[in-house]
Amino acid sequence: MAAAALPVGRGLVYLAVAGAAWGTAGAAASLVFTASDMGPVALSFWRCAGGFVLLLAAHLLRARGTRRTARASARLPLRRRALRIGAIGVALAVFQTAYFAAVEATGLAVGTVVTLGAGPVLIALGARLTMGERLGLGGLCAVGGALAGLGVLFVGGGDTAVRPWGVAFALLSAAGYAVMTLLTRWWGRDGGTDASSTTVWSFAVVSLCLLPFAVGEGLVPHTDEPAYVVGCLLYIAAVPTALAYALYFAGAAVIRSATVSVIMLLEPVSAAVIAVTLLGEQLNAGTVVGTLLMLAAVTGLAGAEARGAARARREGPAA
Repeated sequence: MAAAALPVGRGLVYLAVAGAAWGTAGAAASLVFTASDMGPVALSFWRCAGGFVLLLAAHLLRARGTRRTARASARLPLRRRALRIGAIGVALAVFQTAYFAAVEATGLAVGTVVTLGAGPVLIALGARLTMGERLGLGGLCAVGGALAGLGVLFVGGGDTAVRPWGVAFALLSAAGYAVMTLLTRWWGRDGGTDASSTTVWSFAVVSLCLLPFAVGEGLVPHTDEPAYVVGCLLYIAAVPTALAYALYFAGAAVIRSATVSVIMLLEPVSAAVIAVTLLGEQLNAGTVVGTLLMLAAVTGLAGAEARGAARARREGPAA
């Protein structure tokens, strides 16, 4: 199905599910790190390579049942499709790898708050300059509330160490995330982008980009619990990767870029809920306040997006 055929309401649901699924990746990754000596780049490679295999299988099964996807992709020349897939794949590789480097250099809290905090700002600015998308006063307030909630959620609960190199990597990660989101939205507006095919082959590009670094770090981990580690890796490849990114690219093609960036802040909310309910971390005031602020911002901005889409449908025939 071409991206443009996706209703805005369904796109919002896709993004919300993707954000919640992304939030489970950190907990699963921590289990892998605890049970083995696998490094972050190797984990990212296996995540992307496994996600590619699963996405390719699903894409081939789906293409067997319908030819609409093939016709949508055929409207674009092969060179242009390859350029789009390559650009999104490289942006995704920068986003993931620079984020892991930021976390390693300056810690999870600072790396996450800078990456996810700078992302919406860069995306809103880029969408305004390249596509003329305006948030309006309500949207600006929602973005501000989301960033405030993110700061409370990650920084308010404890001591943090800010290191310049870590912040630089986090800003690079945010730039990769912004480019990926803006390109998806830009190319999704013309209706000629096949979100399923783009997602599949973007992960092929990411896997190739990460492979040499993963080999240098150590591709195969040492562990006393191989079945447990493999199970965690399969989960990471299937849910927060194959499923989440397929939903993300489909939703990001039809939703305003700044709205996408705020809705995806459900990732740290989901991670905080998992940390409290499943990993036994203590529930504190910062977690509660930050989560409520971010949920309010996501809900408000998603409601505004849905109302705008409904108004555009009503005014379309008259125009």
